[in-house]
Amino acid sequence: MGKTITEKIFAAHLRDQLSEDSMVLDLDVVLCHEITTPIAIMDLIDKGKDQVFNPDRIKAVIDHVSPPKDSNTALQAKILRDWARRHRIKDFFDIGANGVCHAIFPEKGFIRPGNTVIMGDSHTCTHGAFGAFAAGVGTTDLEVGIYKGVCSFRRPQSIKINLTGTLTPGVVAKDVILAVIGRLSVNGATDRIIEFTGPVVEAMSMSSRMTLCNMAIEAGATCGICQPDRITAQFLWPFIADQYGGLDDAVAEFSRWHSDSDAVYESVIDIDVSDLEPQVTFGFRPDQVKTAAAFHETVVDQVYIGSCTNGRIEDLRDAAAILKGRHIAEKLRGIVVPATTDIYRQALDEGLLAIFLDSGFCVMNPSCGACLGMSAGVLAEGEVCASTTNRNFNGRMGKGGMVHLMSPLTAAATAVAGSIVDPRPYLSSEVTR
Repeated sequence: MGKTITEKIFAAHLRDQLSEDSMVLDLDVVLCHEITTPIAIMDLIDKGKDQVFNPDRIKAVIDHVSPPKDSNTALQAKILRDWARRHRIKDFFDIGANGVCHAIFPEKGFIRPGNTVIMGDSHTCTHGAFGAFAAGVGTTDLEVGIYKGVCSFRRPQSIKINLTGTLTPGVVAKDVILAVIGRLSVNGATDRIIEFTGPVVEAMSMSSRMTLCNMAIEAGATCGICQPDRITAQFLWPFIADQYGGLDDAVAEFSRWHSDSDAVYESVIDIDVSDLEPQVTFGFRPDQVKTAAAFHETVVDQVYIGSCTNGRIEDLRDAAAILKGRHIAEKLRGIVVPATTDIYRQALDEGLLAIFLDSGFCVMNPSCGACLGMSAGVLAEGEVCASTTNRNFNGRMGKGGMVHLMSPLTAAATAVAGSIVDPRPYLSSEVTR
């Protein structure tokens, strides 16, 4: 019987098997940020276990409140910073060279096909876009990962989402994953792996695949994953060129992490995206989704473009294509947050930031802050935000606030209109991602 990509990764990293369903895996990468990791650091210190299993396999960043907004967040950053220096963790990204964790770590080439990756952050599943098994974990598992380089997981069971058809201009990966979550529900993939396959995925850029995998957790999944291919190899080529004779060799090597044709899935769901329209959430659950056109004069107070879901350069290009030569609606505030310092610089060089500023947007430095209501874009009670983030839970971006999740295209069009709209009439050029 064949194996899925996740079963192959588990088999290659198996350290021990505690029971039929409990498997201890060796870890390739442990990712850390300043919100969840300091708790683990201090607990390890209290236990007399202040050490790391391998400083080269630990990557750390300050990204949620950047720069700190008060003494508490400054202390969190200090704990992580001092720990990284103490253990000579060279891949530590401090303020000024930092970014949103799930954007900067792939950007630096740290995630590879077949890797096992953990982080104390639920959206770690983003990294499955590279053909890696990547999962968010709690404090205890993070401590063990830092200290011993292992983590225990349940035997993987996978749901295969086969995406077929052709996306029409104005419909992008964010619309696809919102539609998938709407179909599965927020509990439909609990403790499962969502494997995204099909010609639509194969045609997607790495940025779009990361958007898909990023929100797998919103359907309850442990990880979202894509099979690595030529597009993966091209993205990673600056970091792996010295390991292969050529790109074809890398592509051939990556194929070992493809699921077998006779692999067994818990379920297989085929979705034709040809007629898919731009999607937007309503209510306080990511599976409460309807078309953007179904919203009638839903006025918003704020538009937020950024996050680990949609703060990459392609997302900024999409939004800027709609905003160029236009201005945001009166009484509406727009906030754009490039996901990393490099993306910020690239957006500056391409003139995108000037477009945002000319349209009336506020351009912020890289940060996760507003997404979870910590800083730089928090809502007041009763306010409504059109957002490219990944969660619309009650109070997520501020107590009493309402969040509508959507693509950067829909967010930009909404900023111009002042209410939630279908972005397609605002397109000046085709968007085919």
